[in-house]
Parts: sequence; structure tokens; C-alpha cells
Amino acid sequence: MRVRDSVVVITGASSGIGRATAAAFARKGCSLVLAARREEALEAVRRECERHRGVEALVVPVDVTDAAAVDELAGRAVRRFGRVDVWVNAAAVTVFGPFEQTPLEDVRRVLDVNVMGSVHGCRAALRIMREQGRGTLVNVSSIVGVVSQPYTHAYGMSKHAVRALSASLRQELLLDEAERIHVCTVLPATVDTPLFEHAANYTGRKPVAMPPVYSPERVARTIVDLVRVPRREVVVGPMGRSMVMQSKVAPGLVERTMARQVDKTHLSREETAPAGHGNLHVPASGEGAVHGGWGGRRRTAMRRLTAAAVLAGAAEASRRIARRAARTGARRAAGTRRAAGACRVAGRR
Repeated sequence: MRVRDSVVVITGASSGIGRATAAAFARKGCSLVLAARREEALEAVRRECERHRGVEALVVPVDVTDAAAVDELAGRAVRRFGRVDVWVNAAAVTVFGPFEQTPLEDVRRVLDVNVMGSVHGCRAALRIMREQGRGTLVNVSSIVGVVSQPYTHAYGMSKHAVRALSASLRQELLLDEAERIHVCTVLPATVDTPLFEHAANYTGRKPVAMPPVYSPERVARTIVDLVRVPRREVVVGPMGRSMVMQSKVAPGLVERTMARQVDKTHLSREETAPAGHGNLHVPASGEGAVHGGWGGRRRTAMRRLTAAAVLAGAAEASRRIARRAARTGARRAAGTRRAAGACRVAGRR
């Protein structure tokens, strides 16, 4: 599908990946419909996007947990631009906390925004795309939708659910022979966004971006590329790809590794943080931002981390194979000894 001049709806467009995606499509000359809770931040994004020649952006303040509001978002997009070529579900929130100590209202809110927000977006987008006979729907999940981590139970559940939703939709479209409608899932590793700063938190420790950290622009480029060449799922970041691969070979090792990494590098050991709801129930103030100020590791460091992770996974897999081979050999040897003993007994008789 041609990217230039597409009409693109983006939820979660006020910050982070959604905002970076808006800028990436603006550079391609696309018409944009920007949705999030913060009108002030959306207006800032609109001004940034409309600096590009010929770009027109429509701001629609919306809470994605409200199905009627999301339907109205889709209606306004069609009334303004006549169609929707691309819909990106990027709205997301999170909460950090031990399972028993995380308020249920916060768990429900994360699931409502991340899961039901995606459900509402998918329903609104697919109604339009089925009428048009074409379109690309992109759902932003996460590598924690494959590899779970401690202290972010609601977020992990939601990202697993987004992957499952996308897969089910692809299957329905296949059965309906809707070949020109594509559903793609993006699974970023750690990205430098304000998500961690805005998170609800009940750990007593400040959440920080777990290295290696990738730029939101990298995720945005992936989303734009999916419009050009649709794919089922794309993991963004070498470390993310390594962890997803390892989880298929040595899931137990990956669980243990992730648990230790989160405890060591995702929650600060130096900085404490008061308990609070973050931006779950009330949006953060201000004009928002693409980045969270976490920077990123150098390519060399990322390659070393990835290589170390791959080697650890390979070593664990080799140990498992060796243990299985040893057990099989022992069983065969025992069987041979039993057979030999039976033959000697029969010979004596």
C-alpha cells in the first residue's frame, strides 16, 4: 500500500510512540487524525505535524475506554477526509506494584485502556475498512506480550491480549477473504517514552527504563513500513527479538532472567517513589513529549547484551539437550543390561 497521502488515525498520539508515529506519517505527507485525552498536547502535536508541507491534522480529544467516543472519532475522520487508510492503536498506560498491593481499580483501568481501548479502535476501524475493502490496522503490543515480567501484571496481561486480538482478527479476515485489509502487531522492547514517568506505582522504588533502550522513532518507522509491506508481527529491537526467540527454546531461563533484570534495572535501587495512580485516571498536564529522557545504549553495548543473551539461551538449550541425551543413554544402558541378564538366565536353563 502507498503510504504518501494516506489518512491515518492514531490513538495515544499525545506522547511516546503514538506521537513519534504521527511525526513519521506527517513526513510522508499523510493526513492525520490525532486522538488522546489531552487536547493541549494534541494541539502541540498538530502544530508539529502541520509544519510539513500539505499536511492536515485533525485533533479529537477522546478517552479510548469510551466506545461511543471512539466511534465518533472514526466518524469525524471519515467526515473530514472521506476515508481511513491506516488506524494505529497506540494508547497505553501501566502500573508497577506487587500483585497483592496493586489497587484493583488500577488493574482494571490498565486493562480497560490497553485492551478495551484496542477493542474499540479495532471495531471502529474495521467497520470503515470493510466498507472501503482495504486498510491497515496496527496494534501496538510489547515484548512483554510474549515474555512476562514481575510487578507489571496488568500491563503484561493487556499486551498478551492485544496480540491475541490481532491474531483472531487476522483469522476472521482470512475466512472472509478480505485480502486487502491487514492487521499487524508491533512488539517493541524498552522504548524511551514518558510511560515510566507517568506510570502508577506501588513498589516504593522509582520505575526507570530497563536497558537497552530504543527510540520511539524506531518503532514509528516500523509502523510506517508495515503500511507499505504488511506483516503479522514485528518485534522492534535486537534484544526484544533475542528474548522472544529464547522464550521458545528455554522459557524457564527467560522467566528467571527477566525477573532478575526487572529487579536490578527496571526499578531504581537509589531513588524511592511515593505510591500514586500516575496518569491512569487523570491525564498528565502539559503539552506532552515523544521522549522520556532515558536516552539509549550505544549500538556496541546493545550488540554485546544481545550476544550475551543469545549465548546464555544457547548454553541453557545445550545443557537441556545434554541432560536429555544422558537420560536416554542411561535408559538404553539399563535396558541392555536387563536384556543381557535375561539371556544369561535363559542360557542356564
